[in-house]
Amino acid sequence: MEPKKNPKADLTKRSVLFLQLGLILVLLITYVSIEWKTYDKDAIDQGQLDLGDLDDEEIPITELLNTPPPPPPPPPAPEIIEVVEDEEEVEETIIESTETNQEEIVEVREIVEAPVEDEIADVPFAVIENVPIFPGCENLPNNDARKKCMSEKVQEFVNRKFNTDLGSQLGLSGVNRIIVQFKIDKSGNITDVRSRAPHPRLEQEAARVINSLPKMQPGKQRGKPVGVMYSLPIVFQVQD
Repeated sequence: MEPKKNPKADLTKRSVLFLQLGLILVLLITYVSIEWKTYDKDAIDQGQLDLGDLDDEEIPITELLNTPPPPPPPPPAPEIIEVVEDEEEVEETIIESTETNQEEIVEVREIVEAPVEDEIADVPFAVIENVPIFPGCENLPNNDARKKCMSEKVQEFVNRKFNTDLGSQLGLSGVNRIIVQFKIDKSGNITDVRSRAPHPRLEQEAARVINSLPKMQPGKQRGKPVGVMYSLPIVFQVQD
């Protein structure tokens, strides 16, 4: 019986190459097994994008307005240049020096500040120290008597000058009341007349009468002339 192997075959000829290939394959398998990673399927977020919400979004429609451009600015005004002839003589302004000489002796006197007077506000007629004096009340002895005299004189003047027929002309009836307020200023003149009545014509008539009051001696507070506020009720009855 003949042997199957070739007696001339050398089995150790490529053993080193096969050994090296085997080592490389083992190392590759070992590296892949070490670097291999696995993940828990429950920890993976498999979120899905719902595109249905995008269909409900309303896109605003923007209109382009054709705005006309602004008008161009007006041209600058031409400068007016005054031509001066050469023959005209121009006077020069001489500015004197304000510097002082150190050798000059300046005497400084004592500076006295002017006293600042406190301005007194307007005082009501009821509490004024010295009431305004109506013409004809000058010779009365005290302030109370002059106050009473002034009230009587003002009331008498208004009763004489006021047009009482105005009520019937305006169709009013019964008792009509008018409140008038005015000021006797520091010079004794009548100012700041204000009136309130059932009809504007009555207010105008009351203001006209009060403005025609004569000039008075001004009232005084702490010895200084001040404005005095005076209130006067005017009452008249329209005969039916």
